[in-house]
Order: sequence, then C-alpha cells, then structure tokens
Amino acid sequence: MSYRRRRKPGVADDRAIAWLFLLPNFLGFAVFTAGPVLFSLVVSFSNWNLQRTIPFQWIAFENYAELMRDQQFWLYFINTLYLMLGMPVAIAGSLALAILLSQRLRGIVVYRTLFYLPSITSGVALMILWKALYNPDFGPINAAINAVSEALGLNMRAPEWLLSTANLLGLEVERVRVSAQQFGLGARDALIIMGIWIAIGGNNMLLYLAALTNVPQELTEAAQLDGAGKWSVFRNVTWPQLAPTTFFIVVMSFIGGLQGGFEQARVMTGGGPAGTTTTLTYYIYTKAFEEFQIGYASAVSWILFAIIFVVTLINWKFGAKEVSY
Repeated sequence: MSYRRRRKPGVADDRAIAWLFLLPNFLGFAVFTAGPVLFSLVVSFSNWNLQRTIPFQWIAFENYAELMRDQQFWLYFINTLYLMLGMPVAIAGSLALAILLSQRLRGIVVYRTLFYLPSITSGVALMILWKALYNPDFGPINAAINAVSEALGLNMRAPEWLLSTANLLGLEVERVRVSAQQFGLGARDALIIMGIWIAIGGNNMLLYLAALTNVPQELTEAAQLDGAGKWSVFRNVTWPQLAPTTFFIVVMSFIGGLQGGFEQARVMTGGGPAGTTTTLTYYIYTKAFEEFQIGYASAVSWILFAIIFVVTLINWKFGAKEVSY
C-alpha cells in the first residue's frame, strides 16, 4: 500500500511569495557585493592596467609575489598597525565613560547625548576640524602647549603634528627599522589622538552601557554585603559579566583597525608626510584609482582580507576561552 505525502494547501504559494520578496535582496547582494568580490579575486591574477600601457595578460601569482617584495607594502602595513595602538586606550576609555554614564543622576541622558554626538557627526567635518586644531602655526592645541610652556618656564617646542614624520616608536620613513632621530610626536600620533577622542564616546560606549544594565543587581549587592569595595565589585562581579561584550568589541576593533585609515589619510594628510599615514586601504586606493593598477590593487585587497581573516580566527581561538555566556 503506497502513501503519498500530502502538502498543505497554500504552502507552495507562500514559499513562492517569500522568495519573491527575498529576490531583490539576493539580486542586490549578488550584483553589488558577491559579484565585485569574486571579480576582484579573478582580476588579482592579471596585470590589468587602466592606462593600457601594457597588454592585458593572466600572470597567475605574480602580483602576490611582487607584493611580498614590495617595500612600500610593508611600510604601509606597519603604518596600519601603528594607528591601531590607540585601540586599547579607546576601549578602556569607552568602558570608563560607560560606567560614569550608567549612574543614576539628574540629566544623565543629556550627558550621554553629548558624548555620543561626535559619532553621528560627519566624519569629514570632524577631520577638517581636527586638521585646523593641529595647525602648527595658529592651531589651538599648539597655542595651549606654548602657553603652558611659557607659564612654567619650560623651553618646550610644540610638535608639528600633521607635518612631522616623527613618532613615539621612532620608526623610520623609508625603511622598516627604528631611528633615534624619529622619536617624537607626529602625524601618526595626531591621527591616533583624534581616533581615541572619536571612539571613546561612540558605539563601544553604547555597547558597554547596554551590558552594564544586564549585570545582575543581586550579585553586586551580595558582594557589597560581604564587604567588597568598588574596585573588588568591578573586578570580580562587573568585569566578568562584561566579557562577552568586550570580546565582541575587541574583534570588531581589530577588523575596523586593519580596514581603517583611508578617510583620515585622504582628508587630513593625503597619505603624508612621506607616506607615514598611508595605510593598506589608502594604498589600495592609490594603486587602483591614481596609478590605475587594478590587478595589483586587487591582490593587495585579498592579502588584507587574509590578514583580517587570520587575526579574527586567532581572536576567536584564544579570546573565546575567556568568555562565559
């Protein structure tokens, strides 16, 4: 005796309608995301040059081999890592600010709004503002430094900020090594300071605020009844509860840091001085849209993707062990 599966009436019609609604999204993803990504992978194995100075050829892994020998690529990779040095300070600052703004005070909503405002302001507008602040001749930052130096009787020279190749690690400009002559504050440090200022009151602060509201109040009260001080309560109760949020923020910060630096370089420094603020993303832009080496720029893009992928896997492997959900 044979049985036939009876399909409920209307199920096929419902599925067809659902696919009809999802189709525009799938088409948009295929045309504007998946398609260009796969196209860039294919193009990375060619010598495609928009200037047509050389005939188009498939050159296999030649772009990737050339990239490994490219001194500029490694210098700009170091620039990218250097600009990420402010990440721990920004995360810690976001946590500290979130703790302050989680207090039950009159007008706390106004303070939260004020601290979050830089995140919703146009990034280009903020960068132009900071570029004026960093002006070595009439910028307010150097004016304040000079005023303090004179008041204290110090013979301190204000930094040249965006015009200087100096940096806190003493990295040289054209070589991957350290030089005592390069120690100081320069363009890279200026971008880090600006990035910290923008990030402290940004999305990370909101994530920590949301996480703090989910910390069980009974655990905090129990610790206080046992005689624990504020620091002990934070270290043994609050901080473990914030571990999942911190893990997420760290992972996303690494991804954003490796992909970042383009807007700052484009608007504030043009990648200078002497390429010290050129990151990998800005290097991809210059290779593709200024030098028109599309094949080589695509290869750099995929190397950057590989770096981000490996770093994310490392974060998941070692960071997830410290997280308890």
